[in-house]
Amino acid sequence: MAAGAPRIFVSHLAGVPVFDPHGDQVGRVRDLVAMLRVGRRPPRLLGMVVEVLSRRRIFLPMTRVTGVESGQVITTGVLNMRRFEQRPTERLVLGELLDRRVRIVDTGEEVAVLDVSIQQLPARRDWEIDKVFVRKGKPGALRRKGETLTVEWSAVTGFSLEENGQGAESLLATFEQLRPADLANVLHHLSPKRRAEVAAALDDDRLADVLEELPDDDQVEILGKLKEERAADVLEAMDPDDAADLLSELPEEDKERLLALMRPDDAADVRRLLSYEERTAGGLMTTEPIVLRPDATVADALARVRQQDLSPALAAQVYVCRPPDETPTGKYLGTVHFQRLLRDPPFTLVSSIVDSDLPPLAPDTPLPEVTSYLAAYNMVAAPVVDEGGSLLGAVTVDDVLDHLLPEDWRETDFEESAHEESARDESAREESAHG
Repeated sequence: MAAGAPRIFVSHLAGVPVFDPHGDQVGRVRDLVAMLRVGRRPPRLLGMVVEVLSRRRIFLPMTRVTGVESGQVITTGVLNMRRFEQRPTERLVLGELLDRRVRIVDTGEEVAVLDVSIQQLPARRDWEIDKVFVRKGKPGALRRKGETLTVEWSAVTGFSLEENGQGAESLLATFEQLRPADLANVLHHLSPKRRAEVAAALDDDRLADVLEELPDDDQVEILGKLKEERAADVLEAMDPDDAADLLSELPEEDKERLLALMRPDDAADVRRLLSYEERTAGGLMTTEPIVLRPDATVADALARVRQQDLSPALAAQVYVCRPPDETPTGKYLGTVHFQRLLRDPPFTLVSSIVDSDLPPLAPDTPLPEVTSYLAAYNMVAAPVVDEGGSLLGAVTVDDVLDHLLPEDWRETDFEESAHEESARDESAREESAHG
């Protein structure tokens, strides 16, 4: 849904059909799933509960919703058919928030929630519940009696985590603004029981981001405490190279069972990565670089680079290949760096500005050679190409550093280290001042 689109009241979404990109109906909306936040911040809308044609209820993330309009919901067509299970931090909007008694903050007057509205945030994929439609009057009064009004979410009280005492849920909301690496550091220092509670309450994408930043033993511990279906979902949400690294730490039987539960396409990428030695270009690479066909334009390339889910290293360049344009691709033609994209007109074909002089890496290139390659050519990512000339993936500098740093580097408290460094600087200044 485009930024600035009109506000949608959730009661209008109950029962509306859900379609794939080809116009085929896949189900109907039965509820919406939101996550409350501390204070009076508007809840984040996570997704929809969709009843598919088999009458199974599944979860549809808002990231896979491309349109909500004219009494219908349009999706990307990618659906996870596992049965929906509500998590501790999740609230069903129709089932739990509507008809609830809350209070107006300014007056303390008790009101009934008749509806809430959702809206997509500008320039982002996130959705929030922003307005509450309420009716004044005593409980039990006829619904048509009493003044109705629409207020901001922050203008009412009675939904908040503190008031409802949600335990780990409140702790999780406190961590919401932390970067994945910082949240991983917090999780590492929690008790195993508390760590499992918070991990279970995180949504799949957030937990995947955090797992990628945790030490290996923490990753294995957390994954082992999840239901197998949930563990497979989280592995699918991880970068394939990180998922492969995690699965390589598991016993063979557990690894194969989780791979069998993953979507075939995701499992195929991970299996391919597991076939390479760990400290080689093939073992280090991600299978999801930006791949463009020769007839793509600079404008196409910049649109792909702008995707907010990309790491800076992957967004630094695009790889031009003949079809198919998913790894392993057709013939690899070369690389176009981000700076070059900024210098050429939007209508320029990427095939006309491709850098084909830089030799790609072979999948069996050992880690020391990969490191030397990135340093010699001042690169933050490098293509990995097989003997037949097909692009297999890209090695990024962050994955190389991950294997060069000491094993316990993830256990460093960066914020604390920064404070210690600042204190040492201050002490040195004082000594200098007192000569």
